Amino acid sequence: MRQQDCIFCKIAAKEVPAKIIYEDEHVVAFPDINPAAPVHVLVVPKRHIPHLCETCADDIPLLGHIMTVIPKVAAELGLAEDGFRTVVNTKDNGGQTVYHIHWHILGGRFMSWPPG
Repeated sequence: MRQQDCIFCKIAAKEVPAKIIYEDEHVVAFPDINPAAPVHVLVVPKRHIPHLCETCADDIPLLGHIMTVIPKVAAELGLAEDGFRTVVNTKDNGGQTVYHIHWHILGGRFMSWPPG
């Protein structure tokens, strides 16, 4: 279900412009507007789910699909050979700022640990 005030829902519905680098019937991927790495892309389901704690067994097909899209997008971005980081921030203490579940693909440099 789409949320009227959700920026990611608006991007998925093409109501807000974004440079879509991947799209299928379930997800869209586009560059983060505040990149934390030389390559920083978001993979966002078209269906609104506020955060990871709001997923349920019915979401398993969508979540599995996203896990197969991420390496495809990373390969298209030239990140597959050297590697990349995938992050899902959840709620305030997890650093989530947009309450529509999404995956960050970060790459193009060495990622240190812990992340911060």
